Amino acid sequence: MPYKIQLLKLINKQGGLILTRDAEAAGIPRYYLTILAREGVIERVTHGIYMTPDAFEDDLYMLQARSPQLIFSHETALYLHDLSDRDPITYSVTVPVGYHSQLLTDNGLQVYTVKKEWHEFGVTEAATIHGRPIRLYDVERTLCDLFRQRNKVDADLLNDSMKRYLARKEKNIPQLLRYAEQFRVSSPIRKYVEILL
Repeated sequence: MPYKIQLLKLINKQGGLILTRDAEAAGIPRYYLTILAREGVIERVTHGIYMTPDAFEDDLYMLQARSPQLIFSHETALYLHDLSDRDPITYSVTVPVGYHSQLLTDNGLQVYTVKKEWHEFGVTEAATIHGRPIRLYDVERTLCDLFRQRNKVDADLLNDSMKRYLARKEKNIPQLLRYAEQFRVSSPIRKYVEILL
């Protein structure tokens, strides 16, 4: 099958959004992206990301596509896990220490840094509202991150998210307590669990 047809099928399958690395992974030379862009079939959104004119922009997916090391965290992960009704004003992300995050901050993101060995700890995958995969921290890690920042986080948000978590059927309190131990927030989390359960 010709590369151009292969690429068009891949773009269609991905809802009109394609990354250069997706095309290369499918064995399609990146030059064919340039050809389709010149023909007006797709538009270059930013380095390595192309969209068809009728595709929906997917901010979360595109942010992570541009910066694969960022993981959605804190208030953003809380919202994505349905532990908060507050739509995040700015997206919160976590990157490893040493990652050049100035560009992320300049783009209006709230950037947190953690030790490299903690960066991938508790990572899970979810889908954006457009059905594209993104990486974020699981519920238990998200709660621990919020408790680590509890002096900077709205107390009502923290209380509400813990109440919602503890009311869930799929909560994993042993895992939450293990994470709390790891991230040195065991004491405040235990207090919340004892009071709210």
